[in-house]
Amino acid sequence: MPVEPVLILIVIAVAANLAVMALVVVPPMLGRPSPIAPTTVATGDADRRAAEAAVIGGIAEETADDGVPTETYDRVVRIVSWIFLLATTVVVAATGLWPATEPAILVLLAFSGLFIVVVHDLLPPDTLGPAKFVVEGSVAITVATLLVALTGGVASPFFFAFPLIVGGAALVVSPPITVGLAAAAAIGYVLAVVAGSAAGSLGPSAAAVVGINLTALILLSYVAMVIARAQRRTRDAAIRLSTVDSLTGLFNRSFFFAAMDREIARSARSGRGFCLLMMDLDELKSINDRLGHFYGDRVLRGVGEVITGGVRQIDTAARYGGDEFVVLLPETDPTGGFVLAEKIRLGVNAMPVDLPGADHRPSLSIGVVSYPGDGRTADELLISADGAMYSSKRAGKDRVTGVPIPRNGRPATPV
Repeated sequence: MPVEPVLILIVIAVAANLAVMALVVVPPMLGRPSPIAPTTVATGDADRRAAEAAVIGGIAEETADDGVPTETYDRVVRIVSWIFLLATTVVVAATGLWPATEPAILVLLAFSGLFIVVVHDLLPPDTLGPAKFVVEGSVAITVATLLVALTGGVASPFFFAFPLIVGGAALVVSPPITVGLAAAAAIGYVLAVVAGSAAGSLGPSAAAVVGINLTALILLSYVAMVIARAQRRTRDAAIRLSTVDSLTGLFNRSFFFAAMDREIARSARSGRGFCLLMMDLDELKSINDRLGHFYGDRVLRGVGEVITGGVRQIDTAARYGGDEFVVLLPETDPTGGFVLAEKIRLGVNAMPVDLPGADHRPSLSIGVVSYPGDGRTADELLISADGAMYSSKRAGKDRVTGVPIPRNGRPATPV
């Protein structure tokens, strides 16, 4: 095997990886998004996905930006990588098919193992963030390219590493990144064939092998992308069924409790409190009794739309029961909670309703509590919020009330 083409290929591979690293690392240092790395998930979205995982899976495992559990991804990469490296090492050492390049192959495999240890065991899990997929894909394609070049080019038995890399990546990254990895893998394979094949072996037969292999690589990438897209759609549908109230479009009770437990844990660590609103829809029973559940459901949908339009993206609004709603407001003080509660109350008063012969417009009685002043557990906060809400109802409905503050040993008037 000519040494010079392989050295040129190594230089190209190193330069390409340095370029990828620069595109991943430099833009965030300048305050700009990386053009090739997946977008970092906002804290609120990450918390929401973790709450979704807690509801549908019973655990709150951290997830990547595409919803793939991080621990699962790391475990799969470790198992596949180490089995591949160990099997390749045994094949190379036991068969002795490539005596001239065997030392270089073993060094390459050792470097690959060191890279896995550094990225998955030594570095903190969030060091590379979403860019981990791109970095690992780039390094894996480089290793596969050099391995094919060092083991005979077109005659190498290790072509399967390319579809393994691209097919696995398609399950955890977006289609555009998968297409980019597939293109890089195809280019790497062609370069490996040109640089590693024996002199005079690149004839029609070699061209046919390369053509079939590239076709297989492209088709497998396409199949993996389709399967991954279908899997994501199925997962999204399962999440919606498990976490969203079908009538109002708000989250359901199970999701709310998962989100609340996470918010309590985060607030306990950070020292920043949050607010909880509990709302009861006045007059729903009379509307159902006099006009029927069709009109009652119409009112519930309208209230859900008002709440959705009033909350922030980081807030969690849920239907707690038949005519009760709750809103979790992260990093919000009681004043901010009262402002939002009043905004929602006025929005319900102003929402258009078409109730035949209705004597009363729907309204909300709202209770506002805050963590940790009104409770340090989910149960304590809900009991306090329920009490504040019923204080609103007893005071005449259609109002916002906080937890009464004891004064001189006697309960104060609700605020």
